[in-house]
Amino acid sequence: MPMLQIKDLGKNFAGIQALKDVSLSVEPNSITAFIGPNGAGKTTLFNMITGVYPPSTGEILLEGKSLLGCKPDEISRRGIARTFQNIRLFSKMTVFENVLVGCHNQLKTNVLTAVLGLPFTKKEENIAEKEAYKLLQFVGLAESLNEEAGNLSYGNQRKLEIARALATKPRILLLDEPAAGMNPRETRELTDLILKIRDEFKLTLILIEHDMKLVMKLSEHIIVLDHGEKIAEGNSHDIQNNPKVIEAYLGTGAVAK
Repeated sequence: MPMLQIKDLGKNFAGIQALKDVSLSVEPNSITAFIGPNGAGKTTLFNMITGVYPPSTGEILLEGKSLLGCKPDEISRRGIARTFQNIRLFSKMTVFENVLVGCHNQLKTNVLTAVLGLPFTKKEENIAEKEAYKLLQFVGLAESLNEEAGNLSYGNQRKLEIARALATKPRILLLDEPAAGMNPRETRELTDLILKIRDEFKLTLILIEHDMKLVMKLSEHIIVLDHGEKIAEGNSHDIQNNPKVIEAYLGTGAVAK
């Protein structure tokens, strides 16, 4: 069974069709990329998968179960996490505290149990702290755990955002332009990290990305959107040689051979 299925998905904003009849499947433990020019509907699609926008038409299934009507926090608890094109960290909180925020998505503790200081509450907090530290080790930020998130380099802020998303224990991780603004060294580190996440956490990853070298290196399956419609899908070889994709997006020199 596919990890994620999208069937005839559409989205209208005040009469403007941002997405039209998009259907696709994403297999478990795979890396899929959504590519296309600006305004193609990629982030709109992410926003519908994560419950930010309700679809106008169509269906979204996570392991065969519909996500329609679910709010973003419900979808997060069901196993879908994301990062954003514009990094959204709590810049005045520490690196460690930022990851703890993600961990709390999985806790049963609420305000009342925390105030009462019940034993299981403290146990959960200890487990969350250990998990947060492990994730910071995993992304290479353990030595910066007490530093304010806003003081990190751009590349390390991206890593922190990924660690916080992983703290929610997702089955699917959506990465919205993770390499945007990165220098070549940071992009290489990100590429290695994404592969490591897939292999060690056994996750399904979906990314929106304009760095075609990264896309072609990482992705087992690529879906191309243009003006809200899916115009092609396949592996890197198929996409690089698809006339519609070349005309709409890649151009003759977009990907170095």
